[in-house]
Amino acid sequence: MSKTTALPNGSSTARGTSSRYAIKATAFAALAATLSFGLQIAQAQPAPAPPMAPMAPAAAPAMPAKPAADMQMVLDAQASLKPKPIETLSATEARKQPSVADGVTKVLKTTNQPTKPQVLVPGVRSKDMMIQGAAGQIPARVYVPDGRGPFPVIVYYHGGGWVIADKQTYDGGARGLSKNAQAVVVSVDYRRAPEAKFPAQWDDALAAYRWTAAHAAEFKGDPSRLALAGESAGGNLAVATAIAARDAGLPKPVHVLSVYPVAQTSTDTPSYNTYADAKPLNRPMVQWFVKNLTNSPADLKDPRLQLVDANLAGLPPVTIINAEIDPLLDDGAQLASALAKAGVPVERKVYDGATHEFFGTAAVTQTGRDAQAFAGQRLKAAFGTTAK
Repeated sequence: MSKTTALPNGSSTARGTSSRYAIKATAFAALAATLSFGLQIAQAQPAPAPPMAPMAPAAAPAMPAKPAADMQMVLDAQASLKPKPIETLSATEARKQPSVADGVTKVLKTTNQPTKPQVLVPGVRSKDMMIQGAAGQIPARVYVPDGRGPFPVIVYYHGGGWVIADKQTYDGGARGLSKNAQAVVVSVDYRRAPEAKFPAQWDDALAAYRWTAAHAAEFKGDPSRLALAGESAGGNLAVATAIAARDAGLPKPVHVLSVYPVAQTSTDTPSYNTYADAKPLNRPMVQWFVKNLTNSPADLKDPRLQLVDANLAGLPPVTIINAEIDPLLDDGAQLASALAKAGVPVERKVYDGATHEFFGTAAVTQTGRDAQAFAGQRLKAAFGTTAK
């Protein structure tokens, strides 16, 4: 049994335990359309907050959901590696902490499964290289599926709050996307904060998209079929880069995949309140990311961070993937509503029992596999690729 509610332009949101069973809903659309999204993120040493428009009080926290058994196994494996709370560390120290990807590797080892990426995701080759960023060369990893090509091309941005993580940490998501979408994926190591403050990451993201459009044919890519994708902070970069490409007159991507994106800068949404202490992402971590990223509270009003207030008109269709157990759940709902209001086709799917970072756990979780398959289907449809 299912219930479907159309967004203003015929877009939709869906919720379910996997991509094979989804109940469509738009629980947050009306809320997102009426809220004025002010900026107020707590800092360790508070600076004067910029003026804010009146904001409706956040809903009371709901009862937190529990992770699915296979997702919990990953979280337990990561916890067994004894990561320290990154909000208590320097950026350099935080980058050395065990990640969800390390948890996946431990689960694979514990269950006597292979751990090599080439074995876990057969039929995809990868090569590390340097590409042109906004202020010099930046590292990238290019994934190419088996076959003659030319293949569609996806420019992919990793997560990590613009401060931690890199293309290696997010190899599972990028490699799986190449396999499921049958596309070349260029995974970009943009500059990180605090060494490079806002908006260096957005500048690198656009520069990488520009470079890929010009060089796609060099790695079996088809420059006429470009897409953008990213997870978490990278999910924000994917949408923001589509906006920047539009404004710069660059080739328009045919699709944007935004996985549990950062779409606004208030940490007082219902999902932030419900999952304030969630794993692997929680409210103190997000506040630490923002403190390291921004130059001043004024940055928080910039539409590159406050995507829900950006000019979204004329963007290509967008797919949003959310985890149920995630402070960023409402960010996805608000972004979907803002896109629909701007006339952009958007489809959003929420995966029950999944936590932040689940997209890259396909080697050991069903929701990870389902989400990657769903993303691949959406991208293939956008590319005009015949499903196999």
